[in-house]
Amino acid sequence: MSTKVTFWPSGVSVEVKPGTSILSAARKAGILIQTRCGGNAACFMCKVQIRPGSDLLPMADEERRKLAGLEQQGFRLACQAKARGDVQVDVPLDPLRAAVQKLLAKQAEENDDLW
Repeated sequence: MSTKVTFWPSGVSVEVKPGTSILSAARKAGILIQTRCGGNAACFMCKVQIRPGSDLLPMADEERRKLAGLEQQGFRLACQAKARGDVQVDVPLDPLRAAVQKLLAKQAEENDDLW
């Protein structure tokens, strides 16, 4: 039996065994999720948002403490969240890529103003 994990905004899906972490599924799918602690719930960098209707194993106390209420908005730590069934994951842009995209959008807007 396998479950399907889909990563957004790319739309890339991967089949994994139930109990696989979202971080492991992302690596299998070629999706970059930043982590500094090696998947030990210590750095908070792998925070992702889980879409409603996704089927994950229950959250452990350590992850709940780390999220400090953000789990109520659908956030989980990719290194700790484990798929039970199909899962839909929103992966945030890494900070550098987000900054570059913001700068490019600003430059495009300024160029439009010149014409």
